Amino acid sequence: MPTEYYADRFLGGRGIAAKIYWDEIPPDVKAFDPENRLIFATGPLAGLTGVSGSRWQICGKSALTTPEHFNYANLGGDWGAQLKLAGYDALIVQGQSDRPVYIHIHDETVEIRNAYALWGKGTIEAREMLKAELGGSVNVVATGPAGENLVTFASVLADKDASGSSGLGAVMGAKKLKAIALRGSGKVRAADPQRYKELANYARELRKGIDMGITPGTDPGMKLKRDYCYGCTGGFCFRAKYRAANGEEGKFMCGSATFYVLRARRFYGEWNDVPFLANRTCNEYGVDTHQMDAMMQWLSKCHKAGILTDENTGIPLSKQGSLEFIETLVRKIALREGFGETLAQGTMRAADAVGSRAQELLTDYITDTGHFALIENPRLYISTGLLYAMEPRQPMGQLNQLGFQNLWLMWVHGQEGAFVSNDVLRAIARRFLGSEAAMDYTTYEGKALAAKMIQDRVCAEDSMILCNYLFPIMFSKMTEDKVGDPGIEAKLLTAVTGDEMDEDGFYQIGERIFNLQRAILAREGHRGRESDRISEYNFTKPLKFDLHNPEFLSPGEGNEVVVKKDAMLDKKKFEEVKDEYYRLRGWDVDTGLQTRAKLGELELSDMVDELEREGLIAAGEANRL
Repeated sequence: MPTEYYADRFLGGRGIAAKIYWDEIPPDVKAFDPENRLIFATGPLAGLTGVSGSRWQICGKSALTTPEHFNYANLGGDWGAQLKLAGYDALIVQGQSDRPVYIHIHDETVEIRNAYALWGKGTIEAREMLKAELGGSVNVVATGPAGENLVTFASVLADKDASGSSGLGAVMGAKKLKAIALRGSGKVRAADPQRYKELANYARELRKGIDMGITPGTDPGMKLKRDYCYGCTGGFCFRAKYRAANGEEGKFMCGSATFYVLRARRFYGEWNDVPFLANRTCNEYGVDTHQMDAMMQWLSKCHKAGILTDENTGIPLSKQGSLEFIETLVRKIALREGFGETLAQGTMRAADAVGSRAQELLTDYITDTGHFALIENPRLYISTGLLYAMEPRQPMGQLNQLGFQNLWLMWVHGQEGAFVSNDVLRAIARRFLGSEAAMDYTTYEGKALAAKMIQDRVCAEDSMILCNYLFPIMFSKMTEDKVGDPGIEAKLLTAVTGDEMDEDGFYQIGERIFNLQRAILAREGHRGRESDRISEYNFTKPLKFDLHNPEFLSPGEGNEVVVKKDAMLDKKKFEEVKDEYYRLRGWDVDTGLQTRAKLGELELSDMVDELEREGLIAAGEANRL
């Protein structure tokens, strides 16, 4: 089908994928039903170089959550660019094969081929087998044994070890789709190539002089090789490749690099290859390391409490941090062996199966979706409570919008070259989060608007699709006030598509896509304010740990730095922030339901009748436009 039917309202990426999902997947379809779709989508910038715009998304209904919901994964590497160079903006997979298959795409040629020899293989092994058969230039995305065996948090892995979470690897497995191998020989051109080139150079100039080094938490002496995604601007990103002593190599950055670091250091007493090999094991079997991180914390607590043992699980829980432990744990989960059958349903469901004592150990390190919770924690940042409450998964793209806090922490600690002071932080907040108050975590003021702006911006960026590590460009050493440019995304869209776009229009596209996703989730059981909740421990348990801000620091007045150790959210005040948020959204304040008027304003009137039939439009709005 032509992309033009969708692009004017939804751009690409998550926007187009969500609209296809709304149109084609009835709410009663289950994640592993043939009628579920897997939608692989790029954006209008894919295939172009210089702006980090070749990321891609996979969307579909996932079994990760209860109830099952629309979900999405955001991936890097080269695969998305190759899909675009082959001539496609998106690929929709539906149905279910009666035998293992893979899809081979070479420009206009699309074939479904036998994958019997690939079934049971790891993602990396399957990828290398396909490259040996089809040529080294082919790009592959594959699911592993965890996906084949319908592990609810099964991931996918593509070239350059680009990984996608949200349980969508299990949806590939349910369809008996082992992999998609593709190669494109086309070219992508901007509508205004000269203007595009100028903007790409401008973006690089804004980032000049900022080197983020290696992934925080890893050993400074590590020898890493930069390994950028297709079309990356380079320089600022710390995406890297690690080579182990046994010759294995692969991506080593962010959460997948660090989830086993502290455990391995405690066990071995020194740095070694085990954290990399742990990540490699998860990638090969196809399981999400963010889910594994939280699950291992729960397993450790259950082991210390005597609930789970090496003997009754068949897993060496007493050796957590060792290579033996992680390899055994991942294998048993992926193959559903023994206690791995219980763990394959995810930590929350596993705790339910083990019993009440195990459930009591699900404390403030885990979200309701089974992810590691202590990243940009709501008790510290307040506005992130709204981000956590309204997504079907851990909202990493949105949480990354607070990543400039790390540069502020460098300034607090007097590190050489640090330039994001309290004054700069407040200036960034004015331009990108709506007010200076957004960065004052001692007050609830400004947090509703900050959350809305982050959500809208990320939805628009996920539809272009821009790397949410490199965009938005919030800070710069090259500007007088050290603040970046919030309008560059709209300018890039104008240059690439030829359709005039300004900053307000860019945000409106994001708002439209966020409201579309909200309507999808409502149709699948999300009930407005009733469902917009975060775990109770945020209001009752003092904060003791945050991964990115372990000292719990917050900017105060002037150059003051405030310590928020032991912070908790005030439930009454947080509900008042939700009131303000719903008003800003144009939704009903009492129920948190969308309104006919707002959906009409956002050109989503074609969805209203169905929502109204299901009682998902705020009462009293039926006759208002």
